Amino acid sequence: MVAIVTGGGSGFGEGICHAYVAEGAQVVVADINAETGQKVAHDLKTGATFCQVDVRRGDAMKALVDFTLKTHGKLDVMVNNAGVSHANQPMLNVGEEEFDRIYAVNVKSIYHSAIHCVPVFRRQGGGAFINVASTAGVRPRPGLTWYNGSKGAAVILSKSMAVELAPDKIRVNTINPVMGETALLTTFMGADDTPQNRLRFVSGIPLGRFSKPADIANAAVFLAEPASNFITGVCLEVDGGRCV
Repeated sequence: MVAIVTGGGSGFGEGICHAYVAEGAQVVVADINAETGQKVAHDLKTGATFCQVDVRRGDAMKALVDFTLKTHGKLDVMVNNAGVSHANQPMLNVGEEEFDRIYAVNVKSIYHSAIHCVPVFRRQGGGAFINVASTAGVRPRPGLTWYNGSKGAAVILSKSMAVELAPDKIRVNTINPVMGETALLTTFMGADDTPQNRLRFVSGIPLGRFSKPADIANAAVFLAEPASNFITGVCLEVDGGRCV
């Protein structure tokens, strides 16, 4: 299996890269941050290569797919994991430039990936998209309105893609993580990472902890492997029960 993982240089994306290589896959670690992306690829040795990408740009996404095909000869799984958020704050405090950036990274990137991956999957007779959205897209938290909307868009467009692309044997599924132990944690909190602030947010998760990269990676492995070949259009909530 050959997979691209955007945002693969840290957080959930790094966890997915490690899990895929452990399962014997070849992974292209795609990230805008060359330093972190190259480190992940280096740590994974022969199982991974690095390609710098700005997922907001169609030409950059095309170059990423072309690099993957040139390096590995095929592409089986496209993981759209790259994501950004504004800090937890009143909705009217978020500026237009930041709003545009959030939607370009969280939503338009999926459009770019579809434009350049779907023709490849069609030629190959199938493939899989895994879009990392968020529980914010189905059970939004106050203070994250515009981020919530971007993840809601990712959820719905993934379902629509799944239906439209099913005749081509292209599966499209979504993973909805709950707030996780990543670099975005304080952004989502809108406050310092203290035990008291953690408790405020963990209290809404029945299993009593934040998500970890390994939790999301395990779901991404399942949605990429043959055992899930009859699953498409699903939003898998990896959330410790938050959305119940």
